[in-house]
Order: sequence, then C-alpha cells, then structure tokens
Amino acid sequence: MKIRSLFFSTLTLSFFLAGCDVKENSSNRIEEIKSYNLDFNWGEGGPNAFAQPGLWADANPQEHIKWYKDLGVNVVQTFIVSCNGYAWYKNSFVPPQPGLKYDFLPEMVRLGHQEGMKVMGYLCIGSNTRWGMENPDYSYGYPADRHIPYTRKYLDYLDTIIREAIVRTGIDGFMIDWFYQPNRNSNDGNWLESEKERYGELMGKPFPGMDDLTEEDYNLYSRLAIEACWNVIYKAAKETNPKSIIWLTSFDITHPHIVNSKMFKEVDWLMNEEGDLSKIDSIRSMVGKDTRLITCLANWNNKDPKTVAVNAKKAGIGLYGFTKPNKNSLLPPIDYYLSSPIDSFIGDNKNIATFARIYNDLPLDFIKTDE
Repeated sequence: MKIRSLFFSTLTLSFFLAGCDVKENSSNRIEEIKSYNLDFNWGEGGPNAFAQPGLWADANPQEHIKWYKDLGVNVVQTFIVSCNGYAWYKNSFVPPQPGLKYDFLPEMVRLGHQEGMKVMGYLCIGSNTRWGMENPDYSYGYPADRHIPYTRKYLDYLDTIIREAIVRTGIDGFMIDWFYQPNRNSNDGNWLESEKERYGELMGKPFPGMDDLTEEDYNLYSRLAIEACWNVIYKAAKETNPKSIIWLTSFDITHPHIVNSKMFKEVDWLMNEEGDLSKIDSIRSMVGKDTRLITCLANWNNKDPKTVAVNAKKAGIGLYGFTKPNKNSLLPPIDYYLSSPIDSFIGDNKNIATFARIYNDLPLDFIKTDE
C-alpha cells in the first residue's frame, strides 16, 4: 500500500504540474460527437484473434491525426491499452507495444488538441490477453472473448492504469468496452477459486456451487461485481481529473447485468454499439441528465449508414465508427471515399464514405472531382 500511495502522490503532483492544457480540452459538452477509431485490437499473429503485440508499432501520430482531421472528426478514439494487453505509450507500468516507435498516445493527444479535437483512450474491461497469460488464477484463459472476473487484484490493475494514463498522456477521457461478466460457455461454466472468493465478498455468503447457483443470485452477483468495478473506474478517473470523460460502449445496451444501473446514471457518454436507435430510445430515462448518447456504425452491426447517420444527427445522438486498419496502420486517404458515390462502397468503407460527408457537412450525394 505504501508503494501505491507514493505512486499516486507522484501522479497527482505530475497532473498539477502539467498545467491547464488537459483541463481546457476536457469538457463533456461539445456541440455534436463525430468520432472514429482505427482499431488496433484485431489483427494477425497473436495467440487468439487479437493483434500480435507490436503490430502497427510504427504508427505515425502525425499521419493518423491528418487522416482523422480529413474525415472531419472532433473526437479521436485510440488506445491506452489494446486487447493484446500492451500499452500505446512509453514509460508505463504496463509494457508498451514491442518496438513502439513513437510515444503514440501522448503525441496523438498533443497533435489532436492542436486541431481542436478531443482524444480518447480505450480499455477493454472484460478481456486482456497479457493479463490472462500472466494471471492464470484470475482469468479464464485468454480467448478473444470476455475472460476476466472483477476480482480485487484486477480492480487494482484498472485503478493504476487509469490514473497513470490520464496524467501521463493528457487524454480527455477513455472508452470502456466489453463490460460484462466472463463468457461462462468458454470454460464449461467452471468458476475460478478467486471468483468464488469474490462472490462471497459481494454476496455476503459462500459460493453455493454451480449446480445450486440460482439465476436470481447470479444476476445479482453480476450486477454487484460490475458496479464495484465501475466504482473503481469512476473514482480513479474523476479523482485524477474531474473533467475526464468516461465513455461506455455496449454491444447489448439492454443486457440485464447493466441496464438501468448506477453506471448508466453516472457515465459521461453511453454508446449503443448495435447501431439501433430504438435501443437508445428505450434507455433514455435510465441515464443521467448530462449523459451524452452515441450510436455506432461498423460492419458487424449491418446497419444502413445513411439512414442511421441522418436520423442520429436529427435526434442529437453522437456518431462513431471503427474498423481495423491496413498494414500501414492507416486506411486510404479520405479523398478516396469522397471521390465515388456512397453506394459504390460496401461494409466499413461505406460507413466511412458516409461519415466523410456527414462530418464535413457535405451532402450525401457529394462527389469530389479534380476540378
């Protein structure tokens, strides 16, 4: 505990010495949220479907910020730690991506702020390959799926990395993802001893065994575990920088373990990754008065981008999308997406072509010519 106290005292001092640059760029209120993410989570070479550590380690922050600027975003979402478990900045207590050429996240923040953008980090709460490999007694292996129970040991990890990242990188906030219980199907339903202990701490009674665990008790335990984890995330962020934006993305925004939760009331930005605006309408009464609502366009949710983008804009709902980059860590220049009609593209390219017009206040039928 003495080591942790000294570490956080140093972080707090560093935060105040950093001046007001972070604070001035950290307001929750922007007119509309226009965001995108070149997604470093998924790729080849790792022990699962997540990217091999070091893939895209030569990503150039200047090139990335230019791409985002040309797209028209005012919120860049990039990474504190991607799902392979390695950090995107140097001098962290978490090892950086092997071969990391630039101090990527702090440079993204610096350059993004120069362009008037917010720059958000990312943490996958339910999955972290490196954590799973190094903590076998606290993780259900390390599949590219939810595998981490919210034990005290893991919460200490989250607390430390959040506090460090806010101070060390100057991010305006961060997205939290896969914030659900572990996928019990991936381990035949067997529980780790460490999670049985956590069950007892939260429920005030011993774990009854899988055969005697009722659905009611499991749902209650799940909500308590998620809320306890949320409390750590919220406290770490707001104590370090009260204006830090916490952004929850959910692939199932009405899941019984999170719906109508304390987290919904306290989170700054809440996103339905399914892209279904009716789901957002169904939870409007459950969120805080200042919570910003966002919807997502990505290939997996198979939504018509023109319809979703136009309707979201009319309803005052923010927009976001993501896709895996090419081998050079980027995608084609934005002019590529503006030089042909939207309907000439498919998948994420069609989404980007739509964003390029919506974000730059261009008509949907706009086509860029050489003239």
